[in-house]
Amino acid sequence: MKPVSFDYHAPASLEAAVALLQRYGGEAKVLAGGQSLMPLLNFRLSRPAALVDLGRIPGLAYIEEGDGQVRLGAMTRQRTIEFSPVVARRLPLLGEATKWVGHLPIRTRGTIGGSIAHADPSAEYPAVLTALGGAVVARGPKGERVVQAKDLFVTYLTTSLEPDEVLAEVRLPAMDPAAGFALEEFARRRGDFAIVAIAAMVVRDGARCAQARLATAGAGPVPVRLSAAEEILERDGLTDAAIAAAARRAAELVSPDSDLHASADYRRHLTEVLTRRALTRAIRGARV
Repeated sequence: MKPVSFDYHAPASLEAAVALLQRYGGEAKVLAGGQSLMPLLNFRLSRPAALVDLGRIPGLAYIEEGDGQVRLGAMTRQRTIEFSPVVARRLPLLGEATKWVGHLPIRTRGTIGGSIAHADPSAEYPAVLTALGGAVVARGPKGERVVQAKDLFVTYLTTSLEPDEVLAEVRLPAMDPAAGFALEEFARRRGDFAIVAIAAMVVRDGARCAQARLATAGAGPVPVRLSAAEEILERDGLTDAAIAAAARRAAELVSPDSDLHASADYRRHLTEVLTRRALTRAIRGARV
């Protein structure tokens, strides 16, 4: 199929992009990498009046470290993230998650901002943003505002960004250099969206757990931070029994839907299994 006809704009600044979104009154779509949007257009699942292409706006592709966080421009390509030494050193969980994203052509064109703004709950980047407690910077007619991960995702393919706002930057707190991490995912084929995935980070203090972070992908309409499962580890330590208890609690915390890929019960089962795997690997990689 072919998309319906639409106007196309390639503004040279964020201000111009915001003005265009205002002009179309919510009937325009922002084009970043296009790896998720273009299939929706071709199947006519999305019928915008206009596309606002961010590709010609300078300064939207960068990876910068400072003040205990890493800032990534919205148009930073996934392939750049995959090989970034800053990401490898300060955000290794993001680097591992990137290797699960689609296939090489997708990662070459896809962007971090586009993936997060698309808000597919089965995608890896929203899960990492949620696990690490990151945020995004939105630019709109009233200026900039920072939206925390917990306030960003509303439901399937829906965020709290306003129709005339552009996601301009992603901010993630730099991980502890001693932290262990893992992203465990189950999909029908490598490169498919996850049926369920678990992002995990663990900071050890001897046999104790100084900090645990867990978040889901594919286990509901939005990525879920598994705080109650984290608390089990931070209270009871990193024993096999604590890991098993945290994994069981993780399965209780999710509210997945059934679809043609998997039933809700199967997704809950996967949540428990993958949480246990992710924690085991993260703990093994954490330095005391």
